[in-house]
Amino acid sequence: MKALVLAGGAGTRLRPITHTSAKQLVPVANKAVLFYGLESIAASGVIDVGMIVGDTAAEIEAAVGDGSKFGLKITYIPQERPLGLAHAVLIARDYLGDDDFVMYLGDNFIVGGITDLVDEFREHRPDAQILLTSVPDPRSFGVAELDPSGQVIGLEEKPEHPRSDLALVGVYLFTPRIHEAVRAIEPSWRGELEITHAIQHLIDIQADVRSTVIQGYWKDTGNVSDMLEVNRRVLETLERRIDGEVDERSETVGRVVLEEGARIVNSRVVGPVVIGAGTLVSDSYVGPFTSVAENCRITDSEVEFSIILRDSSIHGVGRIESSLIGRHVEVTPAPSVPSAHRLVLGDHSKVQIHT
Repeated sequence: MKALVLAGGAGTRLRPITHTSAKQLVPVANKAVLFYGLESIAASGVIDVGMIVGDTAAEIEAAVGDGSKFGLKITYIPQERPLGLAHAVLIARDYLGDDDFVMYLGDNFIVGGITDLVDEFREHRPDAQILLTSVPDPRSFGVAELDPSGQVIGLEEKPEHPRSDLALVGVYLFTPRIHEAVRAIEPSWRGELEITHAIQHLIDIQADVRSTVIQGYWKDTGNVSDMLEVNRRVLETLERRIDGEVDERSETVGRVVLEEGARIVNSRVVGPVVIGAGTLVSDSYVGPFTSVAENCRITDSEVEFSIILRDSSIHGVGRIESSLIGRHVEVTPAPSVPSAHRLVLGDHSKVQIHT
């Protein structure tokens, strides 16, 4: 069995971060989202991974390498443009051959991994097995309709009027029969080959399509609020570890991870928090659910419920919260300016100004 990991999307909902970085490499608790997926694949016993890459291929390849650090064997498959999930299966045909495979979207996050799902698929080998979860607003997802017995009877891609609240999670398992399905479908109104249409084709020809409704935690980390929420969930699992330096005027409370070479000076850090190697926190407060990457500087400031990427500095700006701050960023106070009013008033105007 192989894996097909999709890491070629543009990440438009995470701009401006993704103007200069692959969305799959934005860190959660100081580890790239993509790495959590690769670790889940390795834990399930799948070793051979084809990775779909696009414009950010060089960055993805530099971060992942040959996959050996994850216990995987990575083969990179270039995709000129993101033309849909089924298109990714189409261009990976030669790599996948006649093997079963799990398709994993590289910006998805699933607590608990996929081992049980892969084991179930290996035992029963349906033509397709999909993961579903209930969401408040399914219009932004592929949506499944089940009959009273739980059988999948229909799929829709981002429907205006969803027939259920069951969204497709970004993990799919297929036998080679999916290849005939992706060749049989036409591009959608979005100009993409939709995997929902390919699976619907399998349903229409009475192939064996099964679903698993997951009760655990899943997120598509496609926007800032979802990134912060996933970061919070991961940080909640931390075990306290202080490998850096904390001076006598500082306090660390709760689940705080302080990497080697990090320093806390005259500051208070309240977990769950992770602070990367080489980072300095001085005369500041770092509050719960915050990840600070390596080689950052936080001075005379407060930060809470935020993600700060490497080599960034925050100085003298009061309080920052619910924020995603990119690499090599400088956040400083704005220069003070004289208080003044600038007016353009017509004839016979009356103006009241509070002073």
